[in-house]
Amino acid sequence: MHNDGVDLRELEWFVALAESEHVTETSEDLSIAQPTLSRAIGRLEKHFGVQLFERSGNRIRLNRYGEVLRAHALRSLGEITTAEQRIASMIDPSKGIISLAFVTSYGSWLVPQLIEEYRRNAPEARFILEGAAAGHALEMLRNQAVDVAIISPEPRDEAVEWHPIAQEPLRLVVPEGHWLAERNAVDLAEAASESFLALRPEFGLRQISDTLCTASGFSPSITVEATEIPTLWGLVRSGMGISILPASTRGPLSRGTKQVPLTDEGAVRVAGSAVLANRRQPPPVALFIDFLRTHPLVRP
Repeated sequence: MHNDGVDLRELEWFVALAESEHVTETSEDLSIAQPTLSRAIGRLEKHFGVQLFERSGNRIRLNRYGEVLRAHALRSLGEITTAEQRIASMIDPSKGIISLAFVTSYGSWLVPQLIEEYRRNAPEARFILEGAAAGHALEMLRNQAVDVAIISPEPRDEAVEWHPIAQEPLRLVVPEGHWLAERNAVDLAEAASESFLALRPEFGLRQISDTLCTASGFSPSITVEATEIPTLWGLVRSGMGISILPASTRGPLSRGTKQVPLTDEGAVRVAGSAVLANRRQPPPVALFIDFLRTHPLVRP
């Protein structure tokens, strides 16, 4: 057996000939010269080191070696056809697959809203979603494990392009009955002596909160670090401390708590779409990125 590769086109000709069992008819159906077909079959037989057909006059018939090759050829050609179809669907901007990482808390409102709007014009678009901390989502983007990341705050990385797409005001969340609960607004510095509840440092919201506290002239006393915003709401409700949380959170989580507006400059969480600056994007991804960049700023 020779180590040279098998030509897929010649494999297709072999299958066609195996079905018709007639060289002349097959060459006419394939619109190729009969000697061209015969040479192609000869190359296959040379490659496998055996004859593939038994010849009888003008007709030929597969032998046991040819039967084996035909069975595998049909499977191989079928896989190639499937691959062509899948790649074509990925290239089609309206049908391709888009992998998206996002800050976990955006999964409850921002990500569903954006995907719903996008699929109105591209109903066959498919998404692979990955919720994570901001740092992890950014790392997946850098490693090209995802196409786009929706993260906050804006990363300090020249290799990443970031475009704002949504903005949420931040609130100081306190338990009912807290001395700040009835205030119409509060400067964060007034709460400097309080016990704070926060996400872990790799989360974008924690980074924004730390920046706000530093700007207010204090380092918060953090008694509990969590990985999910709902956990922080529950801890605040139980009286464990206070927390800086997005005002967009609604429903039963906020029961037993009060959301006090912050007067501090920059008391907002801005979400943005992040992509690799120098990466050549597949058409479906490029179309989605353009949608995000031209979308009006979302406010909950």
